[in-house]
Amino acid sequence: MGLDVERIEILLLVAAVVAMLVRRLRLPYTVGLVLAGIALAFSPLGHQVRLTQELIFGAFLPPLIFEAAFNISWPELRRDLGVVLTLVTLGVLLAAALTAAGLHFLVGWGWSAAWLFGALIAATDPVAVIATFREVGIQGRLRLLLEAESLFNDGTAAVAFGVLLALAQGGGMSAGEVAGKFAVTVLGGLLCGAAVGGSVLLLAGRTDDHLLETTFTTIAAYGAFLLAEHFHLSGILATLTTGLILGNWGSLGTLTDKGHETIDSFWEYAAFLANSLIFLLIGMGLTSESFTPGKIPSLLAAIVLVTVSRALVVYLCCALFGRSAWRVPLRYQHVLFWGGLRGAVALALALGLPPQTPQRATILTAAFTVVAFSVIVQGLTIKPLLRRLGELPPQQRP
Repeated sequence: MGLDVERIEILLLVAAVVAMLVRRLRLPYTVGLVLAGIALAFSPLGHQVRLTQELIFGAFLPPLIFEAAFNISWPELRRDLGVVLTLVTLGVLLAAALTAAGLHFLVGWGWSAAWLFGALIAATDPVAVIATFREVGIQGRLRLLLEAESLFNDGTAAVAFGVLLALAQGGGMSAGEVAGKFAVTVLGGLLCGAAVGGSVLLLAGRTDDHLLETTFTTIAAYGAFLLAEHFHLSGILATLTTGLILGNWGSLGTLTDKGHETIDSFWEYAAFLANSLIFLLIGMGLTSESFTPGKIPSLLAAIVLVTVSRALVVYLCCALFGRSAWRVPLRYQHVLFWGGLRGAVALALALGLPPQTPQRATILTAAFTVVAFSVIVQGLTIKPLLRRLGELPPQQRP
């Protein structure tokens, strides 16, 4: 069963109470929501609501991606674009390959299942990453690197996953055709986002009503995503592009000052709602998976392989810039590694696997396991790591 007004009201009440409790206990909000979701799974509501791919992609992801992109400064992003693009292309492909190879050779998974899981779990999730970093108040280059990487590599991982899924279903393609499909999906998504963002800027520039300006941004966030997905392009990259355009060029006079202030407040709240519902539903979904004793070695191996692959990717990719102006300090690399959380997007891709996919149940259980480890274990320890590295803002220090 899906979400209706009554169920949303209950979940939001739980989210609000959890937010109050975790602030008193000084725990990450996302961790509190997942734990609350696990508890809710044993209530009557747990049998009425399920996390689905359609719910994540159709309802939650567009506002979260748009809000994050809207607040990214293009001049700051441009200064680190080389690092970000390396992490979201070479990094994603390398992480997927390392994870897949480990699952095949060490655990015995078939190549098809191993590659699909490697692709869907390779990217860090903007939903989990951005929520965690905002809680601890991280600013500056470190936050930009982690947020920008998580936003862009979510799109590249989703595209790579789609190509691999088509291959797994018998769509024989040459290496050139695979590369062509990947390029078309990525570039097409970027162009859709640019077209929607540019159109909305023209419309918003013809009014000084802050409510209409906010409405146009809502249309842009969902419209870019739906337009790209309609043409089988990357909806994530389309919404990301639209958010960057409106957030950076809208502030140059197209949007009024009051409109920009209203838009900021509106999307901050929309992101809070989407985050709250996503992490509650992730917790509720964990109990629906069959974590039998026989699966434990395979699941533990998946956690280790994903974690080790992330470490290798971060340190190797950053080493490429060690002698350049884009050099990433070692302490930043540690945070990029451990702060690379997984979340809703990986689950959405896993939930969307066709029933006939080889080892579908195993992939889904492994995805939930890695996401739970990421959100709970890494989410609980990222703040102590930041404190040890001296990266916490003054108000967060004891």
